[in-house]
Amino acid sequence: MNENELISQLFKTEYRKIISVLCKLFGIAHIEIAEDISNDTFLLASETWKLKGIPENPTAWLYTVSKNKTKDYFKRHKNFKENIIVDLQKNQTNFEEIEVDLSIKNISDSQLRMMFTICNPVIPVESQIGLALRILCGFGINEIAEAFLSNKETVNKRLFRAKEKLRIENIKIELPNNSEINNRLKTVLTTLYLLFNEGYYSKTQSKTLNKELCLEAMRLNYLLLENESTNIPIVNALMSLMCFHSSRFDARTSEKGDTILYEEQDRNLWNNELIAKGNYFLIESAKGQEITKYHLEASIAYWHCTKLETKDKWQNILQLYNKLLLIDYSPIVALNRTYALSKANGKKAAIIEAEKLHLKDNHLYFSFLGSLYTKIDNSKAVENYQKALSLATTTADKATIQNKLNKLKKYKNNSLTI
Repeated sequence: MNENELISQLFKTEYRKIISVLCKLFGIAHIEIAEDISNDTFLLASETWKLKGIPENPTAWLYTVSKNKTKDYFKRHKNFKENIIVDLQKNQTNFEEIEVDLSIKNISDSQLRMMFTICNPVIPVESQIGLALRILCGFGINEIAEAFLSNKETVNKRLFRAKEKLRIENIKIELPNNSEINNRLKTVLTTLYLLFNEGYYSKTQSKTLNKELCLEAMRLNYLLLENESTNIPIVNALMSLMCFHSSRFDARTSEKGDTILYEEQDRNLWNNELIAKGNYFLIESAKGQEITKYHLEASIAYWHCTKLETKDKWQNILQLYNKLLLIDYSPIVALNRTYALSKANGKKAAIIEAEKLHLKDNHLYFSFLGSLYTKIDNSKAVENYQKALSLATTTADKATIQNKLNKLKKYKNNSLTI
């Protein structure tokens, strides 16, 4: 591995740790200082390692440089000391005593605090995800722009406005107290849920499955599980859901990158270890009194990871969807329910329910209707697939729909030859 490859890898794993610790030290009002020091540390690594070679312990090198740069900053900016340092470090009386604590414990604590700071309802959800990708996941601006199908300028403006809002609202980098933890935690979990979904099924990228986003969402969720105050049933339920979905990563796409639908997946490619972890977290999630949407979605995902195809399996999934619709209705959940209905009660029953939804701007809706009408009324199947194709935005989705249309050529319906 050369210097550039190593630095790129370390940026993904260590940038978030350094910046979280520095943000905890400086406060959200001075997040740009933390960003500058963190960026300068990696820039110096790029310049130095090319000239002198990779150090024996690259991570320790980064930590030492970031600590020294932080102390140098305090030395150079006396006004910062006079106006800010008393509030930040009340027990320290001079610059030399400033401690940049990059211990495992403080890194974990700092990242957890930053999670609650970033996932704050005072800023838009899209900005929460953007800041999470930048600060907690170590994504570059270009990568974030790609994830949102945007450009660097737009992303930079969005992140600047979000940080400015956090500053104006004087949001503290801290864990909420026990009385507030549940309300604040819901916002955090929503952000992680959306981050995972963006990776699992992206509406904006040509690449439908982005494992890296999913794994980052799981890593952040695991930080919550490691903390006693946030290791509660709802967090376990979300982790269970992520494990079950992640277990089918390798079966969901072909070598060419095409999407492989659930019924066509090779069950041998499902990850049994992740399924077992999903089961563990699902059991842990059952220790509370509340049933949330994450509990129900995790239970649905559990049944999807059951390899045997039985009518009981789909009846159970159908009943879980019925409960989910009662507590968290959405058109997509209703559409997913009709898939379970088709498996449990047949295509004709599903067609009746699906056509009640009228999701006229959703390619998944028309694609599903196309699959329901296949071999029942192929002309309607073609009509729906063509509508789906016109609405699809990603290359993978278009390829999947086109493949379905091509397969219809094998069939005849009345006088129509496809």
